Amino acid sequence: MKLLSKWSIGLLMLSVGTANAMNLPDRQGDRPRTTNSVPHVQIGVTSQPALSQVLLQRVAEFPGVTLGATRVSLPGATGFQLDAGLDLANPDAIVGGREFAHVHPDGSLHASLSPEIARQAVDTGWAVMHPWAAQRPGWEGFVMIYTPQNTEQLNVVYELVQRSYTYVTGQTLPQ
Repeated sequence: MKLLSKWSIGLLMLSVGTANAMNLPDRQGDRPRTTNSVPHVQIGVTSQPALSQVLLQRVAEFPGVTLGATRVSLPGATGFQLDAGLDLANPDAIVGGREFAHVHPDGSLHASLSPEIARQAVDTGWAVMHPWAAQRPGWEGFVMIYTPQNTEQLNVVYELVQRSYTYVTGQTLPQ
């Protein structure tokens, strides 16, 4: 067995910490109101179908992801399904089947993030914890990401979805 030097261990820990670190800007505007139960939905938010379409097109390019009807959400939501051959780094973060996230008809999303990224997303106004997040091991980072209202917000939401994919699969997507 090869032993790592203290220097190598330090670099490894730095890279793991960096993988979980994210420099999220504060989201502008009021936080949307949401229900405190399931179904967990936003209240009084205007959907942006063109932005949702762009998000779906981008996510469809993720390796090993198929878009389709959700297995765990409301009718009309689109699930982000991981192909059966794709290894999972955090399978307990999956809510149902191999669906790591889904987008609702109003443009909001539920996604499984690392607990650290989830806290950052909540603290900076991009998300709210799912009402069941503390009820099942692996769901500590399960959040609702608010509907993007413009291209700048869409870009941050897309980055959060990328982080969800990386957290669940262990694979980093190219930037």
